[in-house]
Amino acid sequence: MHASLSALSAFLLAAAPVAVHAAGPVAPIAPAANPQIDYPAFVAMAAAVQEVRASRLLDLETFQEMAGEPRALLLDARSAEAFALGHIDGAVNLPLPDFTARSLAETIGPDADRPILIYCNNNFVNDVAPVVRKAVALALNIQTMINLHGYGYSNVYELGEAVDLADPRVRWVADDRRAES
Repeated sequence: MHASLSALSAFLLAAAPVAVHAAGPVAPIAPAANPQIDYPAFVAMAAAVQEVRASRLLDLETFQEMAGEPRALLLDARSAEAFALGHIDGAVNLPLPDFTARSLAETIGPDADRPILIYCNNNFVNDVAPVVRKAVALALNIQTMINLHGYGYSNVYELGEAVDLADPRVRWVADDRRAES
């Protein structure tokens, strides 16, 4: 069902051996001594996902339409605490640090081609708990998209704009009692 990470790493390294920065190409990164950490494969995967991601950014209306489809999964990869304080109605939570092949399969189900829609703190203009803005280069959507692709889930779409939590089209739900504590 899911490609093994080592096979994916080998493919991505062969497909994209040189990372590209805004300043131009950089030399390949030497592998670490720990065989369980493969930074060069991550860099190659990020480069490969970059092209796919550009075509998967959705406006709010399209995002909500797709989220309402029966097979679609609205995935919130923020912390469990942030999710409990508020999230888009219908979302399920699996914090990014908890992503493993097993936890993703349990959350997403057996259909690896299921449409998955993601959003993060940086999709909201409010910059208040529970959606305090991250550094733009470290927005959670970026890591979530890369991780999902790395685990074999390539049918991923992202909310591509910044919206206001108060906009009723967002369908934000919050436990106001927890937010006040």
